[in-house]
Amino acid sequence: MSEPGTPARLSPWWRRAALGVMIFGFSILVFLTFQTYRNAPPIPSRVVDEQGAVLYTAEDVGKGQEVFFKYGLMEHGSLWGHGAYLGPDYSAAYLRREAEITRDALAASRFDMAAKALDNTQRGAVLAEVKDVLKTNRYDAATGVLLYTAGEARSFAVQQSEWADYLAKGAPGLPASYLKGADEARALTAFLAWSSWATRASRPGRTYSYTNNWPYDPLAGNTPTPQAILWSAVSLVFLLCGLGAVLFVFGKFDFLGWKGDAGERPAHLSLPKATALTPSQRITALFFLVVVLLFLLQVFLGGALAHYRVEPEGFYGYSLANLLPYNLARTWHLQLAVFWIATAWVGGGLFLAPLLGGQEPKGQKWGALALLGALAVVVFGSLFGEYLGINNRLGEVWFWFGHQGSEYVDLGRFWQILLAAGLVFWLLLMVRALLPAFRDEGKRELAGLFLFASVAVVIFYLPAFLWGARTNFAVIDNWRFWIIHLWVEGFFELFATVLVALMFVHMGLVRAVTASRVIYLDAILYLAGGIAGTAHHWYFTGQEAASMAIGACFSALEVVPLTLLTLDAWDFLKLQKAPCADCGKPLALKQKWAVMFLIAVGFWNFLGAGVFGFLINLPIVSYFEMGTTLTPNHGHAAMFGVFGMLALAVLAYCLRALASDGAWGRAEKFIRAGFWGLNAGLGLMIVLNLFPAGVLQLYDVVLNGYAHARSVEFTMTGLFHTTEWIRLAGDATLLLAGAVPFAIGGILAVAGILKERPEDAQKTVHAH
Repeated sequence: MSEPGTPARLSPWWRRAALGVMIFGFSILVFLTFQTYRNAPPIPSRVVDEQGAVLYTAEDVGKGQEVFFKYGLMEHGSLWGHGAYLGPDYSAAYLRREAEITRDALAASRFDMAAKALDNTQRGAVLAEVKDVLKTNRYDAATGVLLYTAGEARSFAVQQSEWADYLAKGAPGLPASYLKGADEARALTAFLAWSSWATRASRPGRTYSYTNNWPYDPLAGNTPTPQAILWSAVSLVFLLCGLGAVLFVFGKFDFLGWKGDAGERPAHLSLPKATALTPSQRITALFFLVVVLLFLLQVFLGGALAHYRVEPEGFYGYSLANLLPYNLARTWHLQLAVFWIATAWVGGGLFLAPLLGGQEPKGQKWGALALLGALAVVVFGSLFGEYLGINNRLGEVWFWFGHQGSEYVDLGRFWQILLAAGLVFWLLLMVRALLPAFRDEGKRELAGLFLFASVAVVIFYLPAFLWGARTNFAVIDNWRFWIIHLWVEGFFELFATVLVALMFVHMGLVRAVTASRVIYLDAILYLAGGIAGTAHHWYFTGQEAASMAIGACFSALEVVPLTLLTLDAWDFLKLQKAPCADCGKPLALKQKWAVMFLIAVGFWNFLGAGVFGFLINLPIVSYFEMGTTLTPNHGHAAMFGVFGMLALAVLAYCLRALASDGAWGRAEKFIRAGFWGLNAGLGLMIVLNLFPAGVLQLYDVVLNGYAHARSVEFTMTGLFHTTEWIRLAGDATLLLAGAVPFAIGGILAVAGILKERPEDAQKTVHAH
């Protein structure tokens, strides 16, 4: 215990442990990234048939990849399992047709008859030869030439016209004549042919393909590898060991949660002295107004996407694809999610930093306004640019100002640069506000953690600049998941933890030393599995089996802190009832909905990220599941259930702290309705559609192969399609009973805050 009157100190081992975990994790991740460059599937300089005629070249593959990206086809279907779900997995669909065409060519060559006319002995011989043909790697690394057999060459010729026809008149959710000319169709087919070759051709010196035999297609000889089974089993051992170790530590100490150290904690927590609202804090109300508007627009777009799943040809008779094609709607849906969640945390940081620093730097208000203007430019500029890009209206600058094409990192490179510049400017504002706190020994640790988390948010967006339109797709997917997993799921979550800690300190629910300890603990637990666990996204994206081993074992450890979040939820329930020493009322009475959203975060983190995430992270499950509806089942429960609810908790806290009792009273009933509607709607979406439909689709993968389970023949028929219609109940609840009332409440609160003149308003931050 600390001496009376002196600030409590944390052991330096907390800091050392967090640093050690980061060094260890990033050492593994950097090694795997280096290996990605070495082991990525090669792009042949020339692909030739048995007579030596050139079928396509590396230049054609590069142009085809540009076509795939420019028109946002990764937001329509997927490639190597990653992307959207309305269209096919383009690589798997090409492989399936390649196997069928090769089979037919071999039947005609060997027996001079159609494949369906073969007897059992003949069919067995042909099917065995199909596997041998497709699994044999005929790429010559010395010359850069890939040799195609007659069947493979025939497939390339046939599929050029098939893919051209598909994108001209048959692609669900896309307007007719989507590609512009035969050259684009041929280039796209070359890219898909290469992506298919990488999934089936055996990696040199190995018995599996460049994608570890993904996708599952027995006709092409693609079946699970022994490594997928082995590392799934070993990952369970890691999970049990991790749970045992952490529960042992929690059993030994009684001060690792939000409740703090029972030996040091006073009998009653007192509310900190009220602090005057600063001009920049009042400006953050505008940030939260932007949050609710972007959130509402994002949810409406989600409704349009859900309708495409039941009626891809139109919207109750109207051809929606001509106005809002599926790939554009999905791009905007995902991008707006990142924008509104990030804006909430940026606004929360600007609001809380002066509370910790104790004073407002000169000109901070105008800096916040400038940042808000820059945010508007990036948001609306990138959205409009993506519309122009997928409609081929930007010429050669599509990659810079249009649709960059990689899921979650769709905005053009120019808009990315502006976003990065905005983050740097935000970091400067944060530094200015936090500097005074470093002169106070009692605040120094918490201020340092706040600053570190802010710096990490900026730094870990930088991998978005490490690829171009023609970079090998395996390398692109490597860096893309540095953004998705490390930036969004890793360090943004750490930053959110710091925000929650500061909220609790300001409400008087915990002391600064307890908040700092929880931040370190969360960082150690999250990053111990989370950094190296990034590799679970790379099982089947052109990397060696080592990524599977590391990804499976460390991603299993990610479940450990998610399990412990159930304890966080219990702590939140108890803390909101803690009595104020001065008034005797519950400390969190006026911040009830911020705390309620945090309780929801604990629930969805356990279910969405923990249960559903672990289910699909096992390599053997992921092999069959990746890109099925079980993926958005995890995505919705984790992305919105965790990061979205965290953002809404920050919004509710800051708006309540800014608003007078009268202004909040007008808004609170809508906030309350929105809370229950959002959680009920998300639950109904999962129970009625996403989970059961995902199980049905997973079963069809095992039964009929991956390509079939992703085809319209499956997704638009039967019980799977029925669940898509039933989902309407969940979507309607989330939208009408959740998002709309919450947005109304947010708008009313902001209007009340802005209506008050600073000199007339109640000028204190309403902590409780």
